[in-house]
Amino acid sequence: MSKPKQTDPAFETAFFESVLRNNPRYPDVVELLGGLYTKQGRIAEGLKMDRRMVRLQPENPTAHYNLACSLALSRRTGEALRALKQAVTLGYTDFDWISQDPDLEGLQKHPEFQRILSQLQPKS
Repeated sequence: MSKPKQTDPAFETAFFESVLRNNPRYPDVVELLGGLYTKQGRIAEGLKMDRRMVRLQPENPTAHYNLACSLALSRRTGEALRALKQAVTLGYTDFDWISQDPDLEGLQKHPEFQRILSQLQPKS
């Protein structure tokens, strides 16, 4: 049995940055870089990519959700809540993930977060 392949985040980041330089409107790469930057603790750069993704695909609920996460990690509560609300308005429905996403931990006690969550809570 072979060993699982390990990825090199610095290599991946450099690779996708070069792809983006050649094609700055490549949404898949913008989204990937946003995630890579965030995983590396490069929150401001992840936020920049998430904002860019929302500009490229303004009707994409996941783009708005990722933006909400980056804003929450940047302690921009009001903007994060607005982005999260927009994600839900556009169709983001993953109640279980929103309620436990560690990126949104800073929002969880906010009344507006609870209102957004209650809109998605499965009815029993």
